[in-house]
Amino acid sequence: MYWTVHTYGGPRRVNHAAVAIGTSIFTFGGYCSGVDYKKFKPIDIHILDTEKLKWWKLELNNQDCSCVPFQRYGHTAINLGSNIYLWGGRNDNRVCNTLYCFNTETLKWTTPSVYGNKPEPRDGHSACIIQNCMYIFGGFEERSGLFASDLYMLNLHSMAWSILKTKGRPPSYRDFHTATAIDNKMYIFGGRSDWAAPRQTDKDKYCSDIYYLDTSRRQWIRPKVYGIKPIARRSHSAFVYNGLFYIFGGFNKNKDLHFQDINRYDPVSSTWMKILPKGTPPCARRRQICQLVNDRIFISGGTSPIFPKPVIITRLQDYDLGVPMNITSNLKDHDDLHVLDLKPSLKDMCMVNVWENMEEMKIDNINDLHIPLSLKHDMTAFDPFEIMETEINMMQSYEENFPVLSL
Repeated sequence: MYWTVHTYGGPRRVNHAAVAIGTSIFTFGGYCSGVDYKKFKPIDIHILDTEKLKWWKLELNNQDCSCVPFQRYGHTAINLGSNIYLWGGRNDNRVCNTLYCFNTETLKWTTPSVYGNKPEPRDGHSACIIQNCMYIFGGFEERSGLFASDLYMLNLHSMAWSILKTKGRPPSYRDFHTATAIDNKMYIFGGRSDWAAPRQTDKDKYCSDIYYLDTSRRQWIRPKVYGIKPIARRSHSAFVYNGLFYIFGGFNKNKDLHFQDINRYDPVSSTWMKILPKGTPPCARRRQICQLVNDRIFISGGTSPIFPKPVIITRLQDYDLGVPMNITSNLKDHDDLHVLDLKPSLKDMCMVNVWENMEEMKIDNINDLHIPLSLKHDMTAFDPFEIMETEINMMQSYEENFPVLSL
C-alpha cells in the first residue's frame, strides 16, 4: 500500500456523506465551521472524478425543491445501483427522517413513498446495504435527547420500514460509529456512548469491541478477537477490500486523541492488524469521507485539532459548531484529498521510493535528480511525504470556485 496523491482545493466539508459509483464519488452536504446552518437551503453536491482527480459542484436546475433535502450534517448515504438513498441528519434547527433518493443518471431528487415503522429523526447513526435492504443502527435522537441502539431495516423493493427483533446481545447505545457490510453480515465498530446512556451527560464512553449482525438469522454476535485491537474511537471511516475490513482515523475525547492510523480486521481469523503503508498519511482527523474506487482509497475533508484550544460549550461540541468567526477555532476543517493505492503500479512504487531517497539525502529540488523528464513531471503532481500543517485559515469562503456541472 502506498500513499500516492495529496491535493488541496476540494470542498471544505466535515461530517458529510459520500457514495462511490463507477469512477465518480458523490458527496452530499456536511458543514464548515463558521457557516450558518439554520437556514433550509438545498443540500450541496460535489462530484470527484477519481481518474482526473478533479472536483465538480453540481447545480440542479428545474428541480422540484420540495424533493431536495436541506443542507445537513450527520446523515448517511448508500446506493443501490444508480440510486443513492440519503437518510437522517440535521441542520442547526431540525433533525430529519425523510428518505430522499438521488438518481445519478437523471441527476434528480425524489422522495419515495415509504411504509411501516419509520425510525425517529436522528443523526450520527450508521447505514449499510445488504441484499437490497438498508439497515440503520444507533445514532442520537434529538426529540427524546437519547442515544439509540435500535435497528431498522428499509426494504428498497417494497419501500417498507420495519424495526427488527434480533437475537443475541446488540451493541450498546452509540453514535458516530461505522456499519460495514461483508456478505450478509453488518459489522459495527466504535462510536461514542455515555456512562449514563441512553441519556447524554457529557461523560463519554467508548467501545473497541466488534459486533456483527448476521442478517440471515437476525442475530447479534460479538466475536472473540485476536491481535491488537485499535484504540476505541468515534467519527472514523471504514471500508472493505478483498473481504477485509479497514478503519482509518477518528477521535477519542477521553484520551484527547485524533488518529491517523489504519487498522485491518480479518473476519475469517477474527484478527486485528495495524497497517503501515508507504508514504505519509493524512494528518490525524475525524469526520472525513473515505471511499473505495477500484484499488484506491480516496480520503477527503474532515477536521483536525489546532493548539492551543479554546473552550467550546454545549452539545454543539459534538459537531464542532457554534464558534463565531472572530474567535480562534480549536479545529481546522480540511479541503484536501489523499489517495491510498492498495495495488500500486511499478511506476507509483518507483516514485514513492524516489521521494524516500530525496528525504534521506535531503534533496529539495526534483531537477537535481538524474531521472527521466516525464517522471519529474509526474512527481511534481504529488508529494507522498508532504506534512500537512493545521494552521488557521478559517476566513476563506466555504463556497469554493469549483467548475459547475449545470443541468
